Amino acid sequence: MGASRYLNHEGIFIAKGEVVGVSCVNKFGTTGSTITAEATIWDGSDTTAIYPYPAAGVAAVTANTTDDGEIVVIEGLDADYNFRSTTIPVGAASPVVFSRIFRAYMQTTSNGADVLITQGGVVAAEIKATFGQTRMGIYTIPAGKTGYLVKIHGSSDRNQGTTAVEFFLRKRNLGEEVFRVKGTFGTAGGDQFDYEYPVPLLIPEKTDVQVNAAATQATKVSCIFDIILVDN
Repeated sequence: MGASRYLNHEGIFIAKGEVVGVSCVNKFGTTGSTITAEATIWDGSDTTAIYPYPAAGVAAVTANTTDDGEIVVIEGLDADYNFRSTTIPVGAASPVVFSRIFRAYMQTTSNGADVLITQGGVVAAEIKATFGQTRMGIYTIPAGKTGYLVKIHGSSDRNQGTTAVEFFLRKRNLGEEVFRVKGTFGTAGGDQFDYEYPVPLLIPEKTDVQVNAAATQATKVSCIFDIILVDN
C-alpha cells in the first residue's frame, strides 16, 4: 500500500523519463554568507549580492592551487539558449560558450577550496569549499521549452531566532531589462515556508527565474523550487 502510493505518483514517471516531452528540474540555493539587504540566494552572494547574469562568453574555471586539475562539470545554456554541459579542469578554460550557467559540480573529488566558474571573465557560479556542488537559486528556461513552477520553499538560520526574512520570486522574460516580482513570502524566527501552486506558474522559454531574500538581521537563507519543463 505505502510503496504503490508513491509509485503511482505522476512525478515518478516524469523523473524516470517516461513522459514524452516532459522533464523536471529541482533547484536549490544558499547565500554565500549572511545577508540583510536584498540578495540573490546563490553561493556568490558574499561578493556579488544580486546575481550578475554575465553576457554570453567562454567558460573557465579559476585556478586555486588546492584543486587544480580536478574536473568540474558545468551545466547551463548555449548562446541560443539550448541546454549544454561540459567538463573543465580547475585552472583551465574551454572553447565552450555559455549564455547561462546554473549548475556546476566536482566530478573527480570534492573541492578543498572555493572553485570559481567564470563566463566571459565574470564569475557566474561558485562551488564553496568541501560542498562539491553549486547552490544556486536561479534558473533559465531553455529554448523550445515552457516551464511550470509547481513548488517553492524558503528557510533561514534557526540560530537567528528573532530575524524576519522576506523572500522574492522574480522572473525576467527575454528582452526585458527588469525582473518582475511573481511572489513574496515571509518567515520569522528561523521558520520556513512552503508554497505549492494549485495552478502551476507558467514561465515562457528563455525566461530568467531567481529567488532573492532580505532580512531584518544578518542571517543565511536557503531556497528550493521545482519546475516541470514541457516541450513547446
